[in-house]
Amino acid sequence: MAKSKTVYVCSECGMDSPKWVGKCPSCGAWNTMKEMTIRTETNSTINSREARHSLVGGGTHQPRPIRLSEVSASEEPRILTTDAEFNRVLGGGIVPGSMTLIGGEPGIGKSTLLLQTIVKMQGQTILYVSGEESEHQIKLRADRITQDESNVMLLCETRLEQIFAHIKNVHPTLVVIDSIQTISVENVDSSPGSITQIRECAASLLKYAKESGVPVILVGHITKDGAIAGPKVLEHIVDTVLQFEGDRHYMYRILRSIKNRFGSTSELGIYEMRNDGLRPVDNPSELLLTQGGDELSGIAIAAAIEGVRPFLIETQALVSTAAYGTPQRSATGFDLRRLNMLLAVLEKRVGFKLAQKDVFLNIAGGIRVTDPAIDLSVIASVLSSNVDTAIERNVCMAGEVGLSGEIRPVTRISQRVSEAAKLGFSRILIPEGNMKGLDVSKQTIEVVPVTRVEVALRELFG
Repeated sequence: MAKSKTVYVCSECGMDSPKWVGKCPSCGAWNTMKEMTIRTETNSTINSREARHSLVGGGTHQPRPIRLSEVSASEEPRILTTDAEFNRVLGGGIVPGSMTLIGGEPGIGKSTLLLQTIVKMQGQTILYVSGEESEHQIKLRADRITQDESNVMLLCETRLEQIFAHIKNVHPTLVVIDSIQTISVENVDSSPGSITQIRECAASLLKYAKESGVPVILVGHITKDGAIAGPKVLEHIVDTVLQFEGDRHYMYRILRSIKNRFGSTSELGIYEMRNDGLRPVDNPSELLLTQGGDELSGIAIAAAIEGVRPFLIETQALVSTAAYGTPQRSATGFDLRRLNMLLAVLEKRVGFKLAQKDVFLNIAGGIRVTDPAIDLSVIASVLSSNVDTAIERNVCMAGEVGLSGEIRPVTRISQRVSEAAKLGFSRILIPEGNMKGLDVSKQTIEVVPVTRVEVALRELFG
């Protein structure tokens, strides 16, 4: 019988300690040490590890120092998928030998996104390893997404040693693990999804990817705080971290790049969830804006930029008298603390009393926007709802609001103005600091520079 020992592992950085400590000596986090039981290696586990090492070529390729001038600087040939949004977020496709982690809430559509991507990749031998669903469930989902015949190999297995044995027989060009929280190794006496198991499995898969040149895509769940479940070291191990986010009650999803060693982290992909899978959205502005109808109060259009792509988004606000004495502040798709700051600016610098009123803010489409340029539209929509006066539908705006009520310049103003002009807007409010270098004569839209919040509100409401 194998002997076992107890160690304490930090859930933030993955540091091991023989005894429990309140504060991690490595990362300084408090109360993050979790007790783990590890078995010592037996002959069977040693043999399985040796088999895995032989699969990935352990001992055949000995690294040696090489001059920097001798290293080739040519770009790696990438594996292109049929999804243009997915390719752009990855930086141009999947890099051979890379390891990609896709995180998101349960039920958001991670498995659907990967399955519809790999099913349409012709000429590739793809191994799809599922530890959560059966072959029948995956087949039903694939038939719902597409009717095309595919050569995707399905494997329902949770033991890493068996997965490597099947990889040796299949010789895939791409491996998908769904999800990393369900995979376990035999020589670690802890449940799947624990810190030690995730770390050991990720390290073995990374070694296989780097030495064989076969890219590996991992699916990871997230915690209640929005972080990827498992040790923080998991995000450091992989080459690319993608976040698939959105509200499951809405149809829109955002694929955001958090870390990418082979491309930009400012890329963004937008999808629409439908019955037949996820559809890439080429022009999100047309879908996020309310089409037609009468002008309503509390609605302002912001020219926002998420990643590198501009789009116009609808900011909705509702201001009403507090019914129960204590005013409420609620924001969907926007930072609540920033909303409170903007309301304080509106009350202090403009003179509107909102202390005894409920304020509800919503970003249309269920999309969370972090661009500070939508500050001006937030203030405009709140004031529009407060005075019950609609803003003209052909007017949009972009600008960051400071604490003194000034409107600060924003980035990529020419792209924002061009996007507004393309969608048929006749007037746009921008910070006066962005007028330098902006050729207004080439624009088909009226550009109105503003310096302060009260000036912008005067332009909107007269």
